[in-house]
Amino acid sequence: MRIRTILTTSGLAAVMAIGLGATSALATSTTTWTVKPGGSYTAKSGTTTLKDLVTTTLLTCTSSAAAGTLKSGSGLTNPLGTVTSSTFTGCTGPLGTTFSVTTSASTTKPWHVNATSFSSGVTHGNISGIHALLKGTNNACTATVDGTGATSFNGKVAITHSNASPTKLKVTKGINLHVYNVSSGCMGLIVSGDAVTFTATYTLNAAQTITSP
Repeated sequence: MRIRTILTTSGLAAVMAIGLGATSALATSTTTWTVKPGGSYTAKSGTTTLKDLVTTTLLTCTSSAAAGTLKSGSGLTNPLGTVTSSTFTGCTGPLGTTFSVTTSASTTKPWHVNATSFSSGVTHGNISGIHALLKGTNNACTATVDGTGATSFNGKVAITHSNASPTKLKVTKGINLHVYNVSSGCMGLIVSGDAVTFTATYTLNAAQTITSP
């Protein structure tokens, strides 16, 4: 019995040691990033689109702009930066509708810039925390753009940055974006709960280089 107890105890200790070792390995394998020069930035885009993936309705803005800060240096972890302002101008939709966009991005409620993978000089990531209000002509059509709910403030879009084009940041698609609280004045062109996608190519005021080990 004593021998069995010793063996059982030793086996448990070995399992615990392996488990602790695995946990330690996971803890030290967190992906880190290098951003140069980082710091404050501004970004401007030409045509920017929001598309309802169910009705296929396309809302188009002639331009958009953003500003915020990026971390600087090496050994960085997410979020790598913030978006503290995001504006859209010249926005139109079907049937000659014009609309304004008001976003939640601010210094007190910033959106977050995150990196998720790096290969051959290209970083893929996302911007999270998105929340925006759409207001159409004469306030007839209104809607909220967010992630998992109208007041979740967790909308997310996919982004790509290439060191070969260091002043460009592309927003390639929505990840979990949906429209909510769509008013009857929208005439079914967009519908509450529909998934939407967002695309734009922003030009940064300064070249940024992003790498990861």
